Amino acid sequence: MAVRQRDLIIIATCLMLLIIVPVIVLTLLFAWRYRESAENAHYNPDWDHSTVLELAIWAAPLLIIITLGAVTWVSTHQLDPYRPLTRLDQDRPVPAETKPLTVEVVAMDWKWLFVYPEQGIATVNELAAPVDRPIAFRITATTVMNAFFVPSLAGMVYAMPGMETKLHAVINRPGVYDGLSSNYSGAGFSHMRFKFHGLSNDEFDRWVQQVKSSGTSLSKDTYLKLAKPSESEPVQRYASVAPDLYDRILNRCVDGQACLADTMASNRNVRRFDPSAEICTASNTADAMPMFAPDAAINDGRRLLR
Repeated sequence: MAVRQRDLIIIATCLMLLIIVPVIVLTLLFAWRYRESAENAHYNPDWDHSTVLELAIWAAPLLIIITLGAVTWVSTHQLDPYRPLTRLDQDRPVPAETKPLTVEVVAMDWKWLFVYPEQGIATVNELAAPVDRPIAFRITATTVMNAFFVPSLAGMVYAMPGMETKLHAVINRPGVYDGLSSNYSGAGFSHMRFKFHGLSNDEFDRWVQQVKSSGTSLSKDTYLKLAKPSESEPVQRYASVAPDLYDRILNRCVDGQACLADTMASNRNVRRFDPSAEICTASNTADAMPMFAPDAAINDGRRLLR
């Protein structure tokens, strides 16, 4: 995915240079050719139009814009981070039986928490995934807006508190890659860096077992301590994770407050004003309020204002 994004940038840049370079060259050429001190320059005061020149001036940029628009349109849809991958690279489709690796990403002050729900583990400032296996990232934040970015993996995706963004990506070569925050988020922003390990399937399984052997559990209380602002946080590994921890982080209810999803659901169930409902009149309130019964014939059909 990162390679395709790189190729898109190169293609777009080259297409734009087809206009920019000639314009710069012609600007310098005209400035030199028609300078005040040029005594031998050709002078043609009656020239005012050239159809060929007009066609060249307008047709070339138009064709470039059409080409650039088509390339960008197709690539934008193909590189949509929310779109599940269909290919491992340009030459290999994703095998039908391949299940993406789910990783839940939480941008914190000022560190990264990675939760592996299928493996039941979590890490801080350390990310690992098998080579040639699609990765489905679910991304959120705890306090302020941030951006998850592994340049060798894919483009950056924003992380926002109370919201979830997604990224589908794959790493094609084993190695250790840099990951970082690409959106300023406060004093410890420059230290929000981590290592992303591209591993073989066997190496990834061994890495998971190493994390599980750490013996530390990421409970709610442990998370609340971890969520406090800190800088240059070392790598931490958790052998187990509290149930639904990521969903509680996303819904901002780890500390026992009402979850956002529950609050919004209850708000949707609140009865709204129904303009077609029966209006309170003297006649339909006479049973409950007999003092209005004598005026029923007069007040019937009117809003009761007294």
